[in-house]
Parts: sequence; structure tokens; C-alpha cells
Amino acid sequence: MNIEKIRLEISKYKGKEVFLKINIGRNRYENIIGVVQDIYPYLFTVKVNDDLKTFSYVDVLTKNVILTQ
Repeated sequence: MNIEKIRLEISKYKGKEVFLKINIGRNRYENIIGVVQDIYPYLFTVKVNDDLKTFSYVDVLTKNVILTQ
């Protein structure tokens, strides 16, 4: 899978609620639920409560961020 395919896949989730499993290091993960807000050429944003979190497509490619619906 390449970055362009990942971008197209994530663009399908725009405006929808998603579940993210984020690798924060040393075998620890943070699980969050948010709504995909915007899709940019190199990153995407997810609104979690009142916070806006930013992730890159490389994070998804390297499986540091796992995104499911």
C-alpha cells in the first residue's frame, strides 16, 4: 500500500466517526474516537472532543496509527 492509496481510503472517512489506535511507544497504545475533519496532501486532522489532532499518512503506512470505523 502506498501513501496515495492511504489518502484515498482516509478521505472516505471524512465527516465520519473513526476509532484510532495510536502507538505512543514501548508497547503502549492510546485509543481514541473522533471525527475526521480535513484531508490535506501530507496529513489529516481528527477532532476529538474539543481538540484537533493531526496525523500524517506515513503514520498510517508504518502502522503507528491504526484507523478503523
